[in-house]
Amino acid sequence: MTSATSLFSPVDADLRLLTENLKQLVGARHPILYAAAEYLFGAGGKRLRPAIVLLVAKATMPGGEITQKHRRLAEITEMIHTASLVHDDVIDESELRRGVPTVNSSFGNRVAVLAGDFLFAQSSWYLANLDNLAVVKLLSEVIRDFAEGEIQQGLNRFDASLSIEAYLEKSYYKTASLMANSAKAAAILSGASETVAQQLYEYGRHLGLAFQIVDDILDFTASSDALGKPAGSDLRSGNLTAPALFAMEEKPYLETLIEREFAEEDDLEQAMALIQDSRGIERSRQLAQDHAQQAMQCLNDLPASDCRQALLELCNYALSRQH
Repeated sequence: MTSATSLFSPVDADLRLLTENLKQLVGARHPILYAAAEYLFGAGGKRLRPAIVLLVAKATMPGGEITQKHRRLAEITEMIHTASLVHDDVIDESELRRGVPTVNSSFGNRVAVLAGDFLFAQSSWYLANLDNLAVVKLLSEVIRDFAEGEIQQGLNRFDASLSIEAYLEKSYYKTASLMANSAKAAAILSGASETVAQQLYEYGRHLGLAFQIVDDILDFTASSDALGKPAGSDLRSGNLTAPALFAMEEKPYLETLIEREFAEEDDLEQAMALIQDSRGIERSRQLAQDHAQQAMQCLNDLPASDCRQALLELCNYALSRQH
């Protein structure tokens, strides 16, 4: 299977520079926050979101030259993403992410919340300094969407009446909004037409939804070692995702187990078995595939280049990854 890292080869040097810059942007004035940030940015993430920004920048700029504003946008994108992960881990009481201890388990909830707030604040400050109101509006919307998605997820725990549409809306807020709005922002910084900028927004939206659906499938199909967190953890916490929602249409007893919040012994194991025995996972894969194909179609108007090819291959990578 193609790795994310090999897909990013057209912007490989730019991503290495980004990792160094991120540590500088956080600043060393607060040793504990700096330690938390250094720890985060060194945690071996895929750098998927800044890579998309840089690939879009090169694909839409004459001669493929990335500007300093594009680089800063990529850094801001990763800071916003990382801040959201820190807060997610506090809310979910997660002890591991990507197989390493979370900020909250290493530094405590108080520092983790402050580290997330600090990263959001730093990203907002650097965003304002891009001096591009359209881009500021797009990325500010992402920060609002994160909060909206987290609130929706909290309110809908163990809600067996949740629709696929509501699940996709929450998935947009929590995952796809950042990919969509940052891709569009990169195109705007390149001076691309409104049509191209909007197509790149749609590319990010569909790719983000495909990624989230595959993530939700892996929660049922991948091992705890591959996930870097316990398998079935979403279901256990009452976060109902596509495989469970589709499975409920075939297995009515699953709804009973969910509504009593797996209160009885073996409830969770029974629920996992019912999902595995249904077409829930298969239908979820089809849904992810539909969104990946729509993402690919959004790139039709971009001129041929290594970066456009990488953006296309990311859609296949989203479907085939194992963690």
